[in-house]
Amino acid sequence: MPVNKTLILGLGNILLQDEGIGVHTLQHLEKMEWPENVELLDGGTGGFVLLSLFHDYNIIVIIDAALSNAPPGTINVVRPKFAKDFPKSLSTHELGLKDMIESAILLGETPEIHLVTCTIHPKQAMNIHLSPEIEKKIPEIIRKVEQIIQL
Repeated sequence: MPVNKTLILGLGNILLQDEGIGVHTLQHLEKMEWPENVELLDGGTGGFVLLSLFHDYNIIVIIDAALSNAPPGTINVVRPKFAKDFPKSLSTHELGLKDMIESAILLGETPEIHLVTCTIHPKQAMNIHLSPEIEKKIPEIIRKVEQIIQL
């Protein structure tokens, strides 16, 4: 595997408004130029189906929504290694992502993982558009991703 083969993985359910922030951000990232070693993937709400990706990349940057006590729109970056390292709650696919990363660790397939989260309101409307409050956070999320992969 080439050194620093990187995956930027957008997660979320775009049918539940702000819960889809990871996928919406990925759509913006797809319009940008990236080095050859960087790939982008819309992971939707996939959990264990994404586990096979962990042995294909040296670095995985995951963008997702989170539920926490922080105000909506709060951006965090963590390097999770265990369940305790995750935000208090990752929206509707919470168990899938935590379990997927812990399974990868148990299998010994552990790329460098960066989790970029945006806190959202706990109740989301059925809507394919982000709220203005969360949509305006996309440039900040993109800057965090660029910092992680050192562009």
